[in-house]
Amino acid sequence: MADKIIRVLLVDDHQVVRRGLRTFLEIQDDIEVVGEAADGAEGVARSEELRPDVVLMDIKMPGTDGIEALRKLRELENPAKVLIVTSFTEQRTVVPALRAGASGYVYKDVDPDALAGAIRSVYAGHVLLQPEVAGALLAQEDAGGGTGRGNTLTEREREVLGLIADGRSNREIARALVLSEKTVKTHVSNILMKLDLSDRTQAALWAVRHGVAG
Repeated sequence: MADKIIRVLLVDDHQVVRRGLRTFLEIQDDIEVVGEAADGAEGVARSEELRPDVVLMDIKMPGTDGIEALRKLRELENPAKVLIVTSFTEQRTVVPALRAGASGYVYKDVDPDALAGAIRSVYAGHVLLQPEVAGALLAQEDAGGGTGRGNTLTEREREVLGLIADGRSNREIARALVLSEKTVKTHVSNILMKLDLSDRTQAALWAVRHGVAG
C-alpha cells in the first residue's frame, strides 16, 4: 500500500478552504487531489465520476449538505472513504455524520501532517474518532441494549464482526472468509439485528468494546 497513490476529492462550499486543503496535500508524495466540488450534490456526482479513494467532506453546505451526501454515497455503494473536515465540534453535528457513513473527522485548522495522516488512516480502513465522539456513540449503543447480546452471535458472525471493526468492506470480508458478498450482507444484517444496532459504525465500536476486534 506504500506505493499506492491515494486519490482524494475535496468537497467544500468555500473555495479558499479547498485551495488551502489542496496546497496542504500537493506536497505529499502519496496523495493526489483528483477533483473538487462546491456542495454535497456535486460531491456525490464527482465521486461517482472520479471514484476517489478518499473524500474530504464539509458538513454545512448550501443545498445538499455533507450528511445527506454521505447517505447518498452509501445508497450508491460508492466505495470511497469519507473524512469529514469541519469547523463544528458539537456532537450533535459530528455524530450524525459518522452514523451516516463517515470514516472519521478532523477540524479545518488541522496541522497539514495530521491531515495527511488522517487521510492515510481512513484509506487503510480505520475509523478515526475523537474520544468525546466515540464516547457519545458508545453511550447510544448502550442505550440500545447491545451489551450482553454477543453470545447470540454464531462463530461466523463474530468473524464478520471482527472484520467490520477492522474497517473492511463487504467485498473485502467476502474475500477474506471465502464467502459471497450476498452471504456477507446477510451476516451483517443478522449481526445488527441480534445486537440491536443500527449501522456498521456502532457494530465496530461494539466489537472493540467487547473484545471481538482483532
